[in-house]
Amino acid sequence: MDLAYIPSPSTGVIHLGPIPLRGYAFCIIIGVFVAVWLGNKRWIARGGTAGTVADIAVWAVPFGLVGGRLYHVITDYQLYFSEGENWVDAFKIWEGGLGIWGAIALGAVGAWIGCRRRGIPLPAYADAIAPGIALAQAVGRWGNWFNQELYGKPTDLPWALKITAGPNREAGLYHPTFLYESLWCIGVALLVIWADRRFKLGHGRAFALYVAAYCAGRGWIEYMRVDEAHHILGLRLNVWTAILVFLLAVLYIVISAKVRPGREEIVEQKKDDTAEKPAADGDAEEKAVEDAEAKDAEPSDKAETETEVDVEADVEEKHKDGAGNGAGTGGR
Repeated sequence: MDLAYIPSPSTGVIHLGPIPLRGYAFCIIIGVFVAVWLGNKRWIARGGTAGTVADIAVWAVPFGLVGGRLYHVITDYQLYFSEGENWVDAFKIWEGGLGIWGAIALGAVGAWIGCRRRGIPLPAYADAIAPGIALAQAVGRWGNWFNQELYGKPTDLPWALKITAGPNREAGLYHPTFLYESLWCIGVALLVIWADRRFKLGHGRAFALYVAAYCAGRGWIEYMRVDEAHHILGLRLNVWTAILVFLLAVLYIVISAKVRPGREEIVEQKKDDTAEKPAADGDAEEKAVEDAEAKDAEPSDKAETETEVDVEADVEEKHKDGAGNGAGTGGR
């Protein structure tokens, strides 16, 4: 008899009249809010303005959801396009199935578009949002708990996850891999925050640290899972993906630290700064006008002075001539 285990919810959806409220969707939404909230605080601390992270997230989140779903459908195509399956189910994202690799890759494209529109460097934005993404994943993994999916091998540990019988699953006690990954992601977020404060990571290195740390945990957690997956040389596809992405992230950290050491001093041009610039230009223009007027006035003053001198010289000369003529007449 099992005295301790983690129960699974009897259902992953609650109907509020005709409106279904799905636990998986709620976890994704809450995770997005956590990522934007923390990212906004970190962005402001680095010299950015409030609201910028949310503005760019408007681009990044939809792209990320599409990318995550595409990765899942492509790598698990047999669930939707094999004989007896309904391909329409590929669009039912609320039933679960988001690949983090595709979500990050295509989400980065959306973030790049948003950053270009705001004139912000993407690496700086990625550094600010990195711990928030890890926390979003930690929250989002609880969506798998609501759907009773992505669990590990059978176990009798006191924290085993109880799974009930259902489509494509057998009742029993299994490793709660969703919980393992959730806790790991929280640790990754704390690691990135600490390392960023300690070493002043910049130019995308905080984001690369998040990627490397997540991949290190995803590798062993993925190895424990028993859900259907493609295998290459005896390892699950996602394990190979984690190894490859881990190596790329570490390589980026090493090269970036040598090529672009330190951290960006300015991550966003604030509106106050741009407002001061036209005023300064106006002052300079006004000064230039005054200088031009003074310059134009100089020749006029000089001309008046020269005229006065000439008049005085003529008067003096006439006076001398008159005096001379007077003296000559008296001598005769």
